[in-house]
Amino acid sequence: MDRASRKIEHIEHTLKLSSIETRPFDEIKFVHQSIPNISVDEVEINTKIGELNLSSPIFINAMTGGGGEPTIRINRALSKLAKKYKMGMAVGSQMAALKNRSERRSFEVVREENPNGIIISNLGSEATVEQARAAVEMIDADALQIHLNVIQELIMPEGDRSFSGALDRIKAIVENISVPVIIKEVGFGISKEVATKLANIGVNMIDIGGYGGTNFAKIENLRREDSLELFNDWGIPTGASICEVKATQPFISVIGTGGMKTGLDIAKAISLGASAVGIAGLFLKQFHENDFEGLELTVERLHFELKMVMTALGIKKVADLRKVPIVISGETYHWLEQRGISTKNYALRILPN
Repeated sequence: MDRASRKIEHIEHTLKLSSIETRPFDEIKFVHQSIPNISVDEVEINTKIGELNLSSPIFINAMTGGGGEPTIRINRALSKLAKKYKMGMAVGSQMAALKNRSERRSFEVVREENPNGIIISNLGSEATVEQARAAVEMIDADALQIHLNVIQELIMPEGDRSFSGALDRIKAIVENISVPVIIKEVGFGISKEVATKLANIGVNMIDIGGYGGTNFAKIENLRREDSLELFNDWGIPTGASICEVKATQPFISVIGTGGMKTGLDIAKAISLGASAVGIAGLFLKQFHENDFEGLELTVERLHFELKMVMTALGIKKVADLRKVPIVISGETYHWLEQRGISTKNYALRILPN
């Protein structure tokens, strides 16, 4: 199967699976503040991811590209959304366009629609420095996302089977391109061990892509004749992965991706240590069902809910969510405790005056 056809299949299967409810943040609870002492009008939701300044903590995460007209339509709409709300946006893997120039249009449309916005290129860990430079140049990108998708490749019928040298290739890209590099998992989470390896080669931004959002193990199994189900429940839960990275590498900026559906989810992800959150599946589903209006209404709802939560906590700035006391229970608690990350530190935090 060619890359373009595979891209379309991924979209179709993502939409099939998007109705499956996951609640990755139910085990995270804010400590209620009865006297917040602020008004909603004082709340600001701008944030910073590494060197990138954003007007919203919501990041439109990598979805697609390289699949002909259907992906042009999706990326055009997402870019218009990013422009309207001044959000960052990552495109899907550009390898298809590097191998087939006719697919460049599905990526170039993003910069055309949003000439002054923050746009992020995307390639896999198999990419060379030359390919990374070409991907950034293609859309005049502000940063490059390198995705890690070992489990997806192993299940994918036509996927890679060798991942040797990935860390060295990432290091070479970090050292030899002119824009910041974000390392991104695609739904299986980043561990503290991997975060340390990445920090040691100069990476300072990680999108943890945790278990709880789009499940590429299940998506690829829908494309197989013989299902390989051993990885369907594989991965580090989103909340636990944010904590693993931030607790061991506090100077790394974290994007929390994986199952965000509400403003409360966003607030909890940031409180655990994320600087911003990535959303993909929710936007794709809304666009499919309600076109551009669905995207607008979704962002408006998420921003409204986030501001309500911040007001209830007495928090005026997004960064201060990371100072709010939270209580972690259930499987997330047990995961973190067994991994040597004290959950008591989160519960005993002191709110800013």
